Amino acid sequence: AGEILMTVESWGLLALFLGIAFLCVKPLGLYIANVMEGAPIWPLRAGRRVEAGIYRLCGIDPAEEMGWKRYAVALLVFNALGALLLYALQRLQYWLPLNPQHFYAPSPDSAFDTAVSFITNTNWQSYTPETTMSYLTQMAGLAVQNFLSAATGIVVAVVLIRGLARHTTKTIGNFWRDLTRVTLYVLLPIAFVLALVLVSQGVIQNFSPYKKVTLLEPVTYQQQKVDAAGNPVTDGAG
Repeated sequence: AGEILMTVESWGLLALFLGIAFLCVKPLGLYIANVMEGAPIWPLRAGRRVEAGIYRLCGIDPAEEMGWKRYAVALLVFNALGALLLYALQRLQYWLPLNPQHFYAPSPDSAFDTAVSFITNTNWQSYTPETTMSYLTQMAGLAVQNFLSAATGIVVAVVLIRGLARHTTKTIGNFWRDLTRVTLYVLLPIAFVLALVLVSQGVIQNFSPYKKVTLLEPVTYQQQKVDAAGNPVTDGAG
């Protein structure tokens, strides 16, 4: 018999995920389209003051349109600065607050790899976050890029469609306005709902130091011997 790659439960979860995604395509797509075009829907009306406050704080004119070159430069500069800030946050985390475990800074190559990974929404981690990154690095660095990199991806998809639709004009929108609206009206509400689900299930989220637990009975683990490449090592009998 061949090796079983996926269990029935795995297929069930995959089917459930695809089913939910299929059901969300039209309503969520219409909602994002309305948000990006500034349609008078209630979330935009409710968040108008917050959105306007962000524009004033950052010195942004949301009514100003950009050509594709300026839009692309704004996108690249924003993400480059995000990568530099995330890299610096990792390298300085030992001296920064919210590090009760006193984690040392990741190596330069690891910090660079992580920064590039998170600003491109790849989220590749070559380490164990719980034993490497401080609370501040995870909260103000990695989690922030989880939002901003996703927002950048959505913005790129939207502006590509907008560019095809606006074939008679030279402008494709305002990057800062698009980024703000995606984050404020799409990603944050979804994250808030999912956070409530996690809270209802008792998921721990605090700034306390890690707790040490002593087991009543010792536990012994047996691990197969492997070579430098991670391949199992067998003896002469196989």
